[in-house]
Amino acid sequence: MLSKKTQYAFHALIHLAENQDKGPILISEIAQEKNISIKFLENILLELKNAGILGSKKGKGGGYYLMKPPKEIALAKIIRLLDGAIALLPCVSLNYYERCENCKDEAICGLNEVMSKVRDASLKILENKTLKDILTRQVTI
Repeated sequence: MLSKKTQYAFHALIHLAENQDKGPILISEIAQEKNISIKFLENILLELKNAGILGSKKGKGGGYYLMKPPKEIALAKIIRLLDGAIALLPCVSLNYYERCENCKDEAICGLNEVMSKVRDASLKILENKTLKDILTRQVTI
């Protein structure tokens, strides 16, 4: 399940993408439009900025903006950045692997096998879907 933090990040990114032609957008505008606490949003946007997804401009006409076009921002990247592993079990995570405490042998663990397939199916979608795919859906609703 996506954390509130990641959900808010997607809402903020969508707002920035929808308003790209307006230049940098103030945090207060995003917070008000998307009904997100400014303090919480500041932390989220800072993480996205530090990861190179967003840029910012200070002063008059300042705010946040996308560093890349929406079609180049993979959903998997945002989820990993803010939530960590996409896999449902640590023993099947590609980037955050940890051995499960209760497992005697991963090689014969049925749960490991099934969750590996779930991870692969999820990654196939999330690595190939981008912010643009969400925007396209938003526009047609």
